[in-house]
Amino acid sequence: MAAKSEKVGVVVSDKMQKSCVVAVEWQVRNEMYGKTERRTSKFLAHDEENTAKVGDRVAIVESRPLSKRKRWVLSRVVRKAAAV
Repeated sequence: MAAKSEKVGVVVSDKMQKSCVVAVEWQVRNEMYGKTERRTSKFLAHDEENTAKVGDRVAIVESRPLSKRKRWVLSRVVRKAAAV
């Protein structure tokens, strides 16, 4: 069986119960000009204990479909957001 994919991103929303929205950013080079540009994807992740807060850097792991849009599970909080 293939290893499960892991992504690291920033929590942009935690308003749902047991769920959060994670924005994953990566860089792509423009073929014609060679300039690098940032691309972002948002993933819905299952967060059983509601540990992730907005601004936290988290790691998410691929899982079975949990709902219509939820296919990722929060594995760990990499870095907490700075307290304001």
